[in-house]
Amino acid sequence: MTTAAVFASPVDTEVFGAYQARHPSPRDGVERPFYPFQDRIGAPGSSPYPAEPGRYHLYVSYGCPWAQIVSVVRAAKDLEEVVTASYVDEERDGRGWAFRERFGPDPVNGFALLRDAYELTEPGYDGHISVPTLWDRATTRVVSNDFPVIPVDLATRFDAWGDASVDLYPEHLRGEIDAYDSRITAEVKAGGLVDGVNALDAHEAQLAESAFVHGETLTLSDIRLWVKLIRFEVGYHAAIERDGRGLPDYPNLWAYTRRLYERPEFAGTTRPEVLRAQRDRILGEKPPGAVHEAAVRRDEEWAEG
Repeated sequence: MTTAAVFASPVDTEVFGAYQARHPSPRDGVERPFYPFQDRIGAPGSSPYPAEPGRYHLYVSYGCPWAQIVSVVRAAKDLEEVVTASYVDEERDGRGWAFRERFGPDPVNGFALLRDAYELTEPGYDGHISVPTLWDRATTRVVSNDFPVIPVDLATRFDAWGDASVDLYPEHLRGEIDAYDSRITAEVKAGGLVDGVNALDAHEAQLAESAFVHGETLTLSDIRLWVKLIRFEVGYHAAIERDGRGLPDYPNLWAYTRRLYERPEFAGTTRPEVLRAQRDRILGEKPPGAVHEAAVRRDEEWAEG
């Protein structure tokens, strides 16, 4: 059901405080995961959440890397009309992700805050409000906020309505793709510390041997790596400060990043101005140094084409 546009009031940390991610409270004495909604999309007849066109909606963000991975998968599989999506505003206060005029309203439920979706699913929910969030129109609840799993379900469950010729999670590579996902996640959580230099060198060497991470075919691993690379200065700020290298100093990674950006599924789900503002906001809290120089140089080389 389409509803009238409803928007949250502007970000106000003085009134609402800064957003803080919280672990959800235990239920029946049992500790719950940080991302507690972990249902899966299944085949018709095999799951309470079967794959169906028009049933599911994604809440995503241009700034969140995990949400952008989902957006790229959705575009690559040609699922824009099959699984709908809407974008929350990039800035948060204590209320969490919100809908504002910049990226439009919530077209499904008319929520002003993404928190409303969690509250409707679990009254009194007090945990982390995250993107991507997968919503089910049929049961009016959150199916999943389990960010590593949502892209897998999008890549594998909707071939009857999307582009079945695009196989982002081929069976013979699933073990390697899952291992690579764990590797990328660990690197991101490391926050660009000293090991970041070694990680970048390893990715650089790997892409000297093939066009994509696992050979000559685009997979989920490439989407995960690419989304990390375009946020290079934020994710690897400590590594850059250590030796001064920016993304253009890694010729294979730089060429790979620019080559994939020429594809519509990558360019169409990227808002460079959002990423640049996010980066500048984070780096603005640090004294000028190699990270700032690397960021400026990358912006200049990117603009040159």
